[in-house]
Amino acid sequence: MNNPPFRKIPLLNSLWERLENLPRPKTEESIPLRITVQLLVFLGIIATDLAAGTAMSVWAIPLSAIGGFVAWQRRKKRNIALKFIIALGMLLALVFFFGNLFANLNDTRLVLAELLIQLQVLHSFDLPRRQDLGYSMVIGLILLGVAATLSETLAFAPMILIFLALALPLLVLDYRSRLGFDQTPARPKGQPQPSSRRRSYSPLSFKQLGVFFLVILALGLGIFALFPRFPGYQLQTLPVTQSVDLENQRFNNRNRGIFTPGVRFGEDDQGGPDGTGGDGELTGDGSGQYYGFNSVMDQSPLEGEGAPFSPRVVLRVRSQAPGFWRVLGFDRYTGKGWEISRDEQLLRVDRPPWTYRFFLSAPPTQGETKPVIQTFTVVSPLPNLIPALTYPREIYFPTPEVGLDPEGAIRAPTYLGENLTYTVISDVPVRNRTALRMASTEYPESIRQFYLDVPPEIRERLGQEAQRLLATSPQPITDAYEKALYLAQALKQRYTIQEDFTLGENQDLVETFLAAGGGYPDHFATVLAMLLRSIDIPARVSAGFSPGQFNPFTGFYIVRNTDAHTMTEVYFGNLGWFNFDPMPGHPLIPPSVEEVETFGVLQQIWQWVAGWLPSPVLNFLSIVWVTVIIGLARFLGGLWLWVSGSVIGLLTGLISAIALIFVGWLGWNGLQGWGQQWRLTKLPPVERTYEQMLLFLRGKGHPKHPAQTPLEYAQLARQEYPPIVAEYIENITQAYIRWRYGGESPDVGQLQQQLQRLTKCCGIPLPPWQGGDE
Repeated sequence: MNNPPFRKIPLLNSLWERLENLPRPKTEESIPLRITVQLLVFLGIIATDLAAGTAMSVWAIPLSAIGGFVAWQRRKKRNIALKFIIALGMLLALVFFFGNLFANLNDTRLVLAELLIQLQVLHSFDLPRRQDLGYSMVIGLILLGVAATLSETLAFAPMILIFLALALPLLVLDYRSRLGFDQTPARPKGQPQPSSRRRSYSPLSFKQLGVFFLVILALGLGIFALFPRFPGYQLQTLPVTQSVDLENQRFNNRNRGIFTPGVRFGEDDQGGPDGTGGDGELTGDGSGQYYGFNSVMDQSPLEGEGAPFSPRVVLRVRSQAPGFWRVLGFDRYTGKGWEISRDEQLLRVDRPPWTYRFFLSAPPTQGETKPVIQTFTVVSPLPNLIPALTYPREIYFPTPEVGLDPEGAIRAPTYLGENLTYTVISDVPVRNRTALRMASTEYPESIRQFYLDVPPEIRERLGQEAQRLLATSPQPITDAYEKALYLAQALKQRYTIQEDFTLGENQDLVETFLAAGGGYPDHFATVLAMLLRSIDIPARVSAGFSPGQFNPFTGFYIVRNTDAHTMTEVYFGNLGWFNFDPMPGHPLIPPSVEEVETFGVLQQIWQWVAGWLPSPVLNFLSIVWVTVIIGLARFLGGLWLWVSGSVIGLLTGLISAIALIFVGWLGWNGLQGWGQQWRLTKLPPVERTYEQMLLFLRGKGHPKHPAQTPLEYAQLARQEYPPIVAEYIENITQAYIRWRYGGESPDVGQLQQQLQRLTKCCGIPLPPWQGGDE
């Protein structure tokens, strides 16, 4: 046989000879185990593709299958040349990995998954031992874990079920392989073929595996429902899409405004003729874009203003707390709607080339704030307006620059395309009612100039209407916060949504709303803002999305285009802007940092069950739910925040956990002792005496193996104990055998005396509950 060329190199030749002299590994001969491991790896690759939207399975699965076949055929060979080729391939994969790593430093999960898949494909060509198959199993599990972190929908759920269906037989096959049951040694010549009955035997019982599958699935779903979901991002892993196209997008004189994909406002699909948008009216193309995401929001109900929304998902949001995903703010009332008076005053913010992190200039506040991390994934294209919770402090976005307008909205140089992912960190103000009631009414000039403006022809009438509504309060209202709260509640209760609302050409929107007793849903926020301005409380209108529907299985908020609406923002002293939602059917105070979905699954289960219960039962269970379940949830949430908030809390929590484990161990031992006592009292006297002897000897360190017969155990005792002790064990064992299999009735009192002497000989008295007769 010709030697490979590289054997002429002394170092490689020495390494080659050393590998040839190594003992041959013990090969794994179980074909079912090999196939199941390969299926687990295939599942991990498919799950990664499904979660990340890649197509690595197109080449990885066929190559891995070919590698598995080659590994089976050459399992008994040394495969030295193949090992060298695999090592070179792994080095190349490592080079590509570092190249991708430096290009994707902000989120390395998919880069790691690609490396593992490449290594697994190479590794699959050389799998002689069960240990090598174990490496493949670990890679499959890691890929499933990475896919779970990347997944944003319930499409990952079938992957978990398939994994469970594969993992159960895989554990059985692996255990049998470790015991050597499934190894098929070479059959010498002349030896007859095993019988068909023996060959048809299978250790995988579909009935038993099915039972285990259902039991594990039920337990897993139960634990999943009961397990609390604390806010994520404790390590602040902040995903962001990395795209060469987006990294080249910048603002210029044509695209400093707002442009909406898919809605014709002018000559093209990106806004008006100058790229800045039009007059804010939909044109009836049914695109489903919200009319308020523009520099001008015309709220007058004109004929042919556009086709109704076709509901669709636009965002998936993972956030530490729910809230109003704010898109845009408006400061100038036009009589028919709103506009941004300083639309051209865009503050451009650049980021360093080595990071996607932007630092935004959030306005200062004297109130308490909490940082909230949100990650948004765009499902359907949106305008170049970046949704975020109020007061964004940092944003991780792929473009080289973003814009910040005077109303606190973030703009991108291009519209938000499908599958774009970005992350925002916001300093969300905490709604402290006491502090808000004491807020100063001495507003800075920048606030008074833009947020107290009311058209002169309607100011007096609006002021009178606001005072009339406030006068209906049973107690006088003096502070600005309570006035805003009461007016919002009054609009919600006294005015209704009217689909037939009409507005004349020379009529004012707010006056017409008040005279008609209601209007369109978005009109409520406008009316509240103007009523507040008429009594010298700064207010504006913002457009955005409500939190959406929380999916407890994925941890994401599912936001649809039908969740878009307007809300009133009110300014209080140096505490900042706070939202009010006067729209009927909406919560008056929108969700904020005070609310988290800690027990999201449990709440949904309760809501489903509550729909089937009669009212008396429901009222009783509601009291139990509020007092016990919600109280427990708040206690656990507060305990977690305290433990994770400081070093002292962490140490105290660790000590408490150790103490609880110790107390639980003592309780478990006591429960086992009580169970043994109860079981012994139910046994016949002779069997009870024999079981007492076994329990006593087990405590002495000589338990009886389940495979041992009573006589075998008694014979072994002669080697472990002195003759007198062995004689007592023999006597009790013989009496038990004669009673069990011979039908004799030995003297129970004498047997108990033998047991008492046995314990005294061993130096340990028999516990009181174990001695005596019935």
